[in-house]
Amino acid sequence: SPHTVSNYRRDLEKLLKATGDIPLAGLQVHHIRRFVAQMHGQGLSGRSLARLLSAWRGFFGWLGERGLVKANPCDGIKAPKSPRLLPKALSVDETARLLVPVEDDDPLQGARDLAMFELFYSSGLRLAELVGLDCDALESIADDGEVRVLGKRNKARLVPVGSQARQAVAAWAGVRHDLAKPEETALFVGRRGARISPRMVEARLTRRAILLGLPTHVHPHMLRHSFASHVLQSSGDLRAVQEMLGHASIASTQVYTHLDFQ
Repeated sequence: SPHTVSNYRRDLEKLLKATGDIPLAGLQVHHIRRFVAQMHGQGLSGRSLARLLSAWRGFFGWLGERGLVKANPCDGIKAPKSPRLLPKALSVDETARLLVPVEDDDPLQGARDLAMFELFYSSGLRLAELVGLDCDALESIADDGEVRVLGKRNKARLVPVGSQARQAVAAWAGVRHDLAKPEETALFVGRRGARISPRMVEARLTRRAILLGLPTHVHPHMLRHSFASHVLQSSGDLRAVQEMLGHASIASTQVYTHLDFQ
């Protein structure tokens, strides 16, 4: 995906910056260890360093296959461990407060925002999945109460859409043509009528939370965490939550079992 490409590019740029005058073929294990230690000292977390090392290891493997380096200097190097932070989720009451209809300076954007955030919470979507939705999703949302999204590694999945989200999406669909360009296929559009950007979704959610007096900084992924926490709290079905979130491994979903449901 474009995100993966940009992340790898950033990781390799960090490698080139760290090497300085040392040619890639001249890098050895002690060089990589020093780079990792320096970046850790600069505040980079263990998880970020693990991803860096994974990208570098893959890159040197690629160079090795082409005879450009003799050995992989990243082999055997592990990133320092960092404590795993629990995802921050809203309580059920806070989520209910966030999703009440509010008077907006721009009623069109207000209708769009409510539809986006209801769908976010109802279906546990990722930000990229939400902004990637097209108008052809409307039929399955209205008729079947589900939406098909394209997740990480281009894996498609069907997720349920609750009644509140269906109502909000239907209300937005009724006025979308007043904001969208005639040829635009995106379900959610910005002020200029084109597909809404992830940054704009973040800004609108932050604005809404402040407007409603919520006591914490609310970001889009927090709605996904809240969805997972509340479904697991009410059902106890970890496998169902894994499927709905689109996690390849249940280990990723198990973090929600550590949240304090009290």
